[in-house]
Amino acid sequence: MKRVLMIAYHFPPMAGSSGIQRTLRFARYLPEFGWEPVVLTAHPRVYERVSDDQMADIPDGISVIRAPAWDTSRHLALRGRYPGILARPDRWVSWWLGAMWSGMGAIRRLKPEALWSTYPIATAHLIGSSLARRTRLPWVADFRDPMAQDDYPTDPTIRRSFEKIERKAIVNACFSTFTTPSAVREYKERYPQHAQRISLLENGYDEETFAGIEAGGAPNPGRITLLHSGIVYPSERDPTKLLEAIRRLREEQQGLYEKLVVRFRAPVHDELLNNLAQQYGVADAIEVLPPTGYRDALREMLCADGLLILQAANCNAQVPAKLYEYLRAGRPLLVLTDPAGDTAKVARDAGITEIAALDDANGIADLLSRFIQSPDNRALPSPDAVASASRRERTRQLAELLNRAVARDQAA
Repeated sequence: MKRVLMIAYHFPPMAGSSGIQRTLRFARYLPEFGWEPVVLTAHPRVYERVSDDQMADIPDGISVIRAPAWDTSRHLALRGRYPGILARPDRWVSWWLGAMWSGMGAIRRLKPEALWSTYPIATAHLIGSSLARRTRLPWVADFRDPMAQDDYPTDPTIRRSFEKIERKAIVNACFSTFTTPSAVREYKERYPQHAQRISLLENGYDEETFAGIEAGGAPNPGRITLLHSGIVYPSERDPTKLLEAIRRLREEQQGLYEKLVVRFRAPVHDELLNNLAQQYGVADAIEVLPPTGYRDALREMLCADGLLILQAANCNAQVPAKLYEYLRAGRPLLVLTDPAGDTAKVARDAGITEIAALDDANGIADLLSRFIQSPDNRALPSPDAVASASRRERTRQLAELLNRAVARDQAA
């Protein structure tokens, strides 16, 4: 059994992020493929919200090292202000200091054969790069989504720090992984001399978590409930045109409107949704609900009449992690995204045809109208697509990359 040190900010007891599942499920399944995980994460005080909901999902017997860390905006600010250097590349850069101390100690004690770090917290790759440089251990950098973009981060100083970390990772890691084909293509074009070491490693769902969950009754008996589970980002998942489309239903097809409820579970931006609902006069068709436990959230997916994906065109190279859980839930999907993006492609490959652009209110209204009027024509995800998206299969792919990284290092 080989050992891998996994550097991940998102890990229980953190609550409210789908990013937790990627590291947590890799850690659960890696031993099946010959790798023992050791998780190097951050002290729970840095998390804005914590929950014991998933602590029991941490595999028995694995080492979890919680390095000292602080959130600059909450712990190091004076009257809400703090030096910019304490938030580059992000507000959790203090984790780098604690993780270097804790990580080097773990490497001396446990002697891992490889390192793995995962974005979207840029400091995680900063830690991975530093530990790899000091120890010469082979390193796999898991980007998930594109990192430094022309318009992201918006602060040019932070963007330059992202660019520096990104380049170090692509150049020095044995492999770099992304969750979508478009992101892989983009980075192969950006770094052509390292293209052979840039790989696809998609998100997925965990079958074991679903296994013990049974669907309950209808969320709103007598009405059709569409569920969006998770964060509604004002730009990347802008709900404005969806609310405008619902108003169009109210004005043009009152009978259909009265059948519809759109539920937003833990959207974070509650005020945005409530204000839009009031602005468009559709508050009686909108539910904005607080966070719930992870398994309760999955149960809610199983009960919904339809599941909503919101993904703007500025995220065409990204696929929301929740899409894979939606596929496993086996309910009809309404995918509001650019038809040319990766999210739409994953949906189409799974047999989902109910797709409209997120910025097209008329197209969304037509989609809602058909969905409400024709319950027998709602497409369900194909069993083959669901089976191929399991976290166990994704972990097998990661284990293969780790094996190749170690073999490459030994041959060097």
